[in-house]
Amino acid sequence: MLLTRYERMIARRYLLPGKGERFIVLVAGFSLGAVMLGVAALVIVMSVMNGFRAELFDKIVGLNGHAVIQGVGGRLPDWRAIAAQARATPGVISALPLIEQPLAATYNGRAEAVLVRGMRVEDIRANPSLRGKVVAGSFASVTQGSNRIAIGSRLAEMLGAQIGSEIALFNPQGQTTPFGTVPRIVSYQVGAIFEIGVYDLDKAYVVMPIEDAQTLLLMGDAASMVEVQTTDPDRVGEILAPLAGRIGGQAVIADWRSMNAELFDALAVERVAMFTVLCIIILVAAFNIASSLIMLVRAKTRDIAILRTMGAGRAAMLRVFMAVGTSIGVLGTLAGLLLGFVFLFYRQGVVGIVQFVTGQNLWDPSVRILTELPSQPDPVEIALIVAMSLLFSFLATLYPAWKAANTDPVQVLRYE
Repeated sequence: MLLTRYERMIARRYLLPGKGERFIVLVAGFSLGAVMLGVAALVIVMSVMNGFRAELFDKIVGLNGHAVIQGVGGRLPDWRAIAAQARATPGVISALPLIEQPLAATYNGRAEAVLVRGMRVEDIRANPSLRGKVVAGSFASVTQGSNRIAIGSRLAEMLGAQIGSEIALFNPQGQTTPFGTVPRIVSYQVGAIFEIGVYDLDKAYVVMPIEDAQTLLLMGDAASMVEVQTTDPDRVGEILAPLAGRIGGQAVIADWRSMNAELFDALAVERVAMFTVLCIIILVAAFNIASSLIMLVRAKTRDIAILRTMGAGRAAMLRVFMAVGTSIGVLGTLAGLLLGFVFLFYRQGVVGIVQFVTGQNLWDPSVRILTELPSQPDPVEIALIVAMSLLFSFLATLYPAWKAANTDPVQVLRYE
């Protein structure tokens, strides 16, 4: 929308009315503030929800892979052949043996349910969800036959354990004797404490070399599953379809979507619902722009009539008032983007301040799953938010600008 020099001058004059028109300035300020808050709310909420999903995906899939090949009855005796077939499948990056078994852990009279995870030593150190997440000790001490394990930070807190503590793992499926099954209890020393960042994982995981897990669970040389990483997690079902036909009867394949379907579906629904609700804020802001422009047109009716008699056309008046309303929308959008990015940058500090003021724990990891408030701005979504805000602001100017353009100078100036 190109304005001539005098149209720009009039638009600036109407954006900053004189002393007797402060009420119009106040209404326009409220309109700008509403746009700013609407844009900021959308940027903050959508970025946090994107970050929440991305963090969950990275941490959960980082531990369990894009898919797992699970043995029937929880055992996979021929895991080497199955892993080789998986690696030979086009689109598969890696296939690693795993053992996962829920057990119980005790220390100093405290007992907690745990999930024992047996992995090859090199896989423990290379796992992206575990690498760099050690808060005490070292994975270097967790080796085959060392009788050392790594546990999650929340589990260490609940048991009161620390590096060097002797934790007993209780396996109810022990050896069979003439007097019945004798549960197997084995003590291990804590060699490392890690924090993945997902509360449910940090409070349950016990990581050990796969050979030690096989000994603890009396599994011989078997594994319980093979973890598979693919080139495209969104096409994991299509990539592994040929493999599923070859191993049918020996094992079943479960991908990340089926294992976490309820969680990710709920996040997707909530994301759409929040976007829709927050769009209403920007829509209300657009109505505010329309109302402020209508008031401005009513206040400037005499000026408009004079300009019309001096030669200003209807199109000029239309452009002037559209420029005024669109300028409010643009300024509000830019301010909203700035406010949103500042909030996201200092989000943990803001949460801490609110918690201190209210005395409430706003981000309880046991409820929120993640230990910190995540954030991942999406440039495409932000561009969509900006475009939507500017579109609503532009549409809000049409009716007031049309009314201004259709002002009849004869009727206005008849009695002047």
